[in-house]
Amino acid sequence: MPISTINTSPFEGQKPGTSGLRKKVSVFKQSHYLENFIQSTFNALGDCEDKTLVVGGDGRYYNQTAIQIILKMAAANGFSHVWVGQNGILSTPAASCVIRKYKAFGGLILSASHNPAGIDGDFGIKFNTSNGGPAPESITSKIYEHSAEITEYKISNAADIALHKLGQQTLGSMTVEVIDPVSDYAQLMQSIFDFPKIKTFITTSDFSMRFDAMHAVTGPYAIEILENLLGAPKGTVINGIPLPDFGNGHPDPNLTYAEELVTELFSDNAPDFGAASDGDGDRNMILGKQFFVTPSDSLAILAANAQLVPAYKNGITGIARSMPTSQAADRVAEKLGVECFETPTGWKFFGNLLDANRVTLCGEESFGTGSNHIREKDGLWAVLFWLNILAVKQQSVAELVNQHWLTFGRNYYTRHDYEGVPTEQAEALIEHLQLQLPTLPQQQLGKRIVSYADNFSYHDPIDDSIAEKQGIRIGFEGGDRIIFRLSGTGTEGATLRVYIESYQDDPEQLNTDTQFALADLIQLADELAKITELTGRTAPTVIT
Repeated sequence: MPISTINTSPFEGQKPGTSGLRKKVSVFKQSHYLENFIQSTFNALGDCEDKTLVVGGDGRYYNQTAIQIILKMAAANGFSHVWVGQNGILSTPAASCVIRKYKAFGGLILSASHNPAGIDGDFGIKFNTSNGGPAPESITSKIYEHSAEITEYKISNAADIALHKLGQQTLGSMTVEVIDPVSDYAQLMQSIFDFPKIKTFITTSDFSMRFDAMHAVTGPYAIEILENLLGAPKGTVINGIPLPDFGNGHPDPNLTYAEELVTELFSDNAPDFGAASDGDGDRNMILGKQFFVTPSDSLAILAANAQLVPAYKNGITGIARSMPTSQAADRVAEKLGVECFETPTGWKFFGNLLDANRVTLCGEESFGTGSNHIREKDGLWAVLFWLNILAVKQQSVAELVNQHWLTFGRNYYTRHDYEGVPTEQAEALIEHLQLQLPTLPQQQLGKRIVSYADNFSYHDPIDDSIAEKQGIRIGFEGGDRIIFRLSGTGTEGATLRVYIESYQDDPEQLNTDTQFALADLIQLADELAKITELTGRTAPTVIT
């Protein structure tokens, strides 16, 4: 196999974030840019000789072009076998499933998750390790170090692989196996959930549902599982064909961007259940008839009812949540007598806890939920979990959630996103908050007294690693919280995220409008951070 060694020089800023390297398509299409990052990844991993790799992505623009380059570089760097999804498609949870099932060395997942796609949109790549989870910081730091000093990369001169053709092909001495992107994942779901019970519930009752794939990767998975295997009527899945530009939409399953689904579920003729997933299939939004379930509540409700699902019938070992996620899951863990961990944002922080069997379920407020079945969050898994519970309990979504609140109390919770804030403004705001932290404890702010104020630091109980400066926390007596954090998932400017939470256990106060219930804390958050003054923003871009 002819191999070329190409001279190159470093690009600035090839530092993987919480979910890999994300940039505009135009950045990735620069000569040598993609190749530099892939070679830096291989260099950071060490000897790749005779190793196996999984490759796939969410189908966004540039996906197949990038995969052809990656395959040729994998062959040139000594990999012996690569599994790649047909037409380059593999949802992020499916990629984790395949890595674990075939005991691969790791995988390259091509996605910018919930970010917009298309020729003017975003693109991304991340490496997942042999456990199926995102690479830890020890690896991503090495990737960045190599990217800063790279001088050459290796690439095969062989012809492209026919990505549409299932089965084995060769690229020099490397075997490329093009696989059905859905089948392994669908088999895994059937081993976790009670498919016969769910199918009976869907097909013999007056239950109705809608799933919005948002023209992203989950479409083929949802059609196969919900419609073909579980018998939901054809058309249950809408926007089910993955498009390179996601239909010019923003594939983020929240109340703002999943507008078509939200409109239907809050209409007079709403179905009983609605759900949406994101660009790469790892997030989920759950809706009932005229009812929205917050991701924080969803995690807590799944944990409280896990014993109803075959894979978790013997109980769970623990729960993990990201720090900004509400404390609703903590209350469930306390009642169950299991551990509950608070980690930084980023799914990689759950990996050690899952591998050590310290937790079974984990979740983030950013519409991500998962378990020990893979090492990624998993949108369709969460939908099936909800369907399994509803099928057993024969309740509506609203009835199930209200029953949970009566048992555990309600953590009123909202997230306000200010997207595209100029980086210098966002950093000035965080610095303003940081300077206040030493003076806030024991202060009375409004009707609340501050019990702690810090920049969250996490000590991993498994590997003793420490992650610092993970978000500003201001906690009040009684458990209410305001959290400020800059997101690392965008490609332009910064996204300021403000998380606001207040606990209520009065049965008469469990169905107040969320924004009304949190109005004083929302106002306090703006005053503390000087959001309007420092950014000029008078309202969030997105409220969830």
